[in-house]
Amino acid sequence: MGGIYWLASYPKSGNTWFRAVLANYMSDSEAPVGINELNTGAIASSRGWVDDVIGFDTADLTQAEVQSLRPQVYRWASRDDAVGYHKIHDAYSCDDDGRPLVDDLATLGAIYLVRNPLDVAPSLANHNGIDIDGAISLMANPNHALARGTKSLKDQLLQVMGTWSDHVNSWTRAPDLNLMILRYEDMLAKPTEAFGQALTFLGLSVEATRLARAIGFSTFEALSSQEAQTGFRERPGKAERFFREGRAGSWRETLTSAHVDRIIGTHHDVMTRFGYLDAEGNLPLP
Repeated sequence: MGGIYWLASYPKSGNTWFRAVLANYMSDSEAPVGINELNTGAIASSRGWVDDVIGFDTADLTQAEVQSLRPQVYRWASRDDAVGYHKIHDAYSCDDDGRPLVDDLATLGAIYLVRNPLDVAPSLANHNGIDIDGAISLMANPNHALARGTKSLKDQLLQVMGTWSDHVNSWTRAPDLNLMILRYEDMLAKPTEAFGQALTFLGLSVEATRLARAIGFSTFEALSSQEAQTGFRERPGKAERFFREGRAGSWRETLTSAHVDRIIGTHHDVMTRFGYLDAEGNLPLP
């Protein structure tokens, strides 16, 4: 049976790393897949993908009209026996009739990648070419969206985000969604176990040697080296590089106490839920 597995995340939470492992695993090659060839599936917000499926130019439509079409696009795109693994940064949402953006008949399941917001903030700042205070403000903005502007045609469609907490809750509490939650920190600490469980969830059989090679081809050092040699087409123009740190806890070297207090003050409940704060609301020891 065909359909779509969504690889969902707030930006800078490990989606590209996950797709690198998946692409290398599916390739099963003796050489790593190029970072500009991570063809696990188009991003859900790709205007080109949507245009190809519906057969006309969405530039002639309003953003609201395009958003209303997207569930039908995903249903139509999944009509054959192929299985796709598509990146998505949109928050999980439903229209006024209760129809999910990620059409339920098209969707086989979703992996939601979550990362400590203390580490997301400096990575997002680098990605957007803004200061850390600006990134923290974006993560706290309930009206935050990507590609919202209408002055020029973008290759990405509108993506409603909300706050970091809103985004996490939207996916991890989505009703009737076949969901696996994968923490960035567990991908780092227990890669064989974490990626193995994810591949099984995605309906793929797990071969130990093949998985070890895919993980080895997708280390931060390997991906960063590729970016230095070939560039990376997903790097935004404002960012010096896409692969910046790739560590857990690097926020301790970057954020001030005021930064930390702002993030915890806004996202306390969700941070506690996912183990980024202890039961008393305190940061765990390094």
